[in-house]
Amino acid sequence: MHPQELAIADFTYDLPDSKIAKYPLAQRDASKLLIYNHGDISESQYYKLDEYLPANTLLVFNNTKVVEARILFYKETGSKIELFCLEPDDRYNDITSAMLEKKEVYWKCLIGGAKKWKSGALTHSFEFNGKNIELNATQIEKRNDYFLIHFQWNETTLSFAEILHFAGIIPLPPYLKRETEESDKDRYQTVYAKYDGSVAAPTAGLHFTTDLLENLGKKGIEHDFVTLHVGAGTFKPVKADTMGEHEMHYEAIDVKKSFIQNLLNHLDGKIIPVGTTSIRTLESLYWIGVKCHLGKLTSLHDDLTQWEPYELPQDIDAKTALSALIKWLEDQKMDRLLTRTQIIIAPGYQLRIADGLITNFHQPQSTLILLVAAIVGDKWREIYQYALTHDFRFLSYGDGSLLWK
Repeated sequence: MHPQELAIADFTYDLPDSKIAKYPLAQRDASKLLIYNHGDISESQYYKLDEYLPANTLLVFNNTKVVEARILFYKETGSKIELFCLEPDDRYNDITSAMLEKKEVYWKCLIGGAKKWKSGALTHSFEFNGKNIELNATQIEKRNDYFLIHFQWNETTLSFAEILHFAGIIPLPPYLKRETEESDKDRYQTVYAKYDGSVAAPTAGLHFTTDLLENLGKKGIEHDFVTLHVGAGTFKPVKADTMGEHEMHYEAIDVKKSFIQNLLNHLDGKIIPVGTTSIRTLESLYWIGVKCHLGKLTSLHDDLTQWEPYELPQDIDAKTALSALIKWLEDQKMDRLLTRTQIIIAPGYQLRIADGLITNFHQPQSTLILLVAAIVGDKWREIYQYALTHDFRFLSYGDGSLLWK
């Protein structure tokens, strides 16, 4: 069956609210870890992860950083308007450069209380180094599912990333049903978060500590980083009956050429992405490499679309694809790949780079459940039922799993 024919109603389960972790554990790597390996289910904890990975494993982490994407503005009448900063306008080449803009920037936003804001600029004030900073927001236009907002501020030394840091609030997932607290500023970031740009954390990485990474390294388990900025689309519900009618969200990828070479060097071992964003990145790199091999990559901004992986030739090995991608980057005199992916990984998809996945437990009827089912098949139901009946904690702040394909 082609993934387009899959019915999302077949990928549901009953998730009681009591199973959703509203807060993280005090110790990151004390979280429970479900291990699924060739039909067998067992459980452990993250700090023992080195016991379940062979020495020739490469772990791949997403080092994106969650930005304070929610900004509250108040009109003179006292009405509250919330702007949720989704991603930069298309006039910018990538998220990182847009985050570094000073004085002004154009951003795609959702507006809470849009009906109260008919015209004029909104102002948010805060203190910085003893100086009053004013951030102004003006509506440029309303588009299909967002508003284009022009932000301007009066402190020319501050980048937009810094403006968000001082003026904004970390956006917790809506299913936590609580306001952001001071502790979330630290705990809703991975310990290796580096590049500003996400509006949601790559949550599988929240379980890792510097001590755990050090212990893994002592066993010869290496790690490397990709950057995929997580958009609000990660929470986008599937409203269509079949997946062919569902449009996946795009997410921005930023990957160094040296990382692709590292992947190439580890194809004979095990490659385990940490999180769904990491696996989407790895598998996208393969298909972009296939396009390079076939001479079908037409430009620097040739995004990987949702169904391309199912339409391109299926018989090209990973070494050929990654080698072609490296050569393409060298021909372009580029040391990093900046692009976007819309890939949907669902049952019927065969993993090309990854040998498994470390991930949290996901919402019913979500594209992330489809991704899990693509790796473990119909066993996903048994895995989730085990987790529900053995006191595993679900969703962003919950426990996780190591799933071997």
